[in-house]
Amino acid sequence: AEVGPDALDGTAGTSGLGTAGLGAAVAGGGGADGRLDEARLRAVPSLLGAMPGGVDVGTLIHAVLERTDFAADDLNGALREELDRARDRRHLELGDPDTVVAGLTAAICTPLGPLVDDLRLRDVGTGDRLDELDFELPLAGGDAPTATVTVDGIAALLRRHLPPGDPLEGYADRLVDPALDRDLRGYLAGSLDLVVRTLDAGGDQRFAVVDYKTNWLGVDGEELSAWHYRPAALADAMHRAHYPLQALLYTVALHRYLRWRLPGYTADRNLAGVLYLFVRGMTGATAPRMEGQPCGVFAWRPAAALVEALSDLLDRGAVAA
Repeated sequence: AEVGPDALDGTAGTSGLGTAGLGAAVAGGGGADGRLDEARLRAVPSLLGAMPGGVDVGTLIHAVLERTDFAADDLNGALREELDRARDRRHLELGDPDTVVAGLTAAICTPLGPLVDDLRLRDVGTGDRLDELDFELPLAGGDAPTATVTVDGIAALLRRHLPPGDPLEGYADRLVDPALDRDLRGYLAGSLDLVVRTLDAGGDQRFAVVDYKTNWLGVDGEELSAWHYRPAALADAMHRAHYPLQALLYTVALHRYLRWRLPGYTADRNLAGVLYLFVRGMTGATAPRMEGQPCGVFAWRPAAALVEALSDLLDRGAVAA
């Protein structure tokens, strides 16, 4: 779910993080290998390519996924029931409902990559998921601010903590965007689409933030395919829409929640990371991969030190030493 209605609302009250529209995917790499990868991924069509776009459609799909038991014996039937209910309530036309159900089933059955040991949503039972976790974080004192939280301060933390080769390396430079150049005051409010609990090899609980995206990343005149949701295209879309900032704030919200609720919690041991699921690009159990990452899934694990430092910054309004 989005964090508020505006890009970054610097007025007193509730600050929010919205999301800009996405354009075409970035071009692929050159050379014979790049052309082979492109041909391989273009041969895998999106099952949701014909579904309309827009905020209302995204909200409807979120509602369907929120209410569906991913582990249901009859997953198709469960999805169809929730889809019909949501369409009747919202009066939206999505196209052929059987096609939408097939596309959502494929997304639920797509491995989510090495960040969570190829867990699928299909493997997540109701006891290991928390849907629409609401949060409200006071910024540097909330109603009685004692300091100011700035976007420049967040950028400084990113430059300090993102290592070379990080998929979001360089995002700090995007924070000079004039639309984001303002102070944050009041409260940061929103909700996490989904929190998933897994166990690592040692039996420790690990929790991942999951955010559903229905963005159409194709190019006019081309059939929508896994190619449009390859890792490089997703990283480009994340940067341009300021989703990394959203992901960081969501992670801080989960960090605060687990620190409160989970005995013995540490960010390094218990935070698994962030999964942005671009459902139009998730094509099922045999979804194509590039560099080990399934198409349609953007996975990122910010360093525990970055999460803790950003939590401190939001709390105190000063970069942690």
